[in-house]
Amino acid sequence: QVQLMESGGDSVQAGGSLRLSCVQSGATKSTRCMGWFRQAPGKEREAVAVHYSTGRKKYADSVKDRFTISMDSAKNTLYLQMDSLKSEDSAMYYCATNTYCSLGSFSVNDFAYWGQGTQVTVSS
Repeated sequence: QVQLMESGGDSVQAGGSLRLSCVQSGATKSTRCMGWFRQAPGKEREAVAVHYSTGRKKYADSVKDRFTISMDSAKNTLYLQMDSLKSEDSAMYYCATNTYCSLGSFSVNDFAYWGQGTQVTVSS
C-alpha cells in the first residue's frame, strides 16, 4: 500500500515562490515515477511535472522555466519548487505515483496512487 502526503501549500502574491513537498510511505521501492498535478475549480486535473526513475523530468509548457521538480530518495520525498508564481497557478496541487511508468507517462490515467492535495493560492 502506497501513501502520499503533500504539504507546503499557501497563499502568496504573484511573483512569489513556494516549495511543495510530498512524502511517500509504504511500498516505496515499488514505485517508478512520481509527479505533481493540479486542479483549479471547474477545470480538469492536469499534469504539472513528473520525475521518472531514470532521472528524467518532464514539465507542462505552462510551468517550464518557473517550476522545478526534484526528489530526495533517502527521504522518500518529492518536491516542487515554484517560482515566479502567477494567478493562473492557483489550484489544489496533488502528488501522485505509480508502480509502472513509461517515459511518456504524463496524464492522470497513468497514475494509480494520489495524495489528498495541498492548496496554492496566488493573488495578483
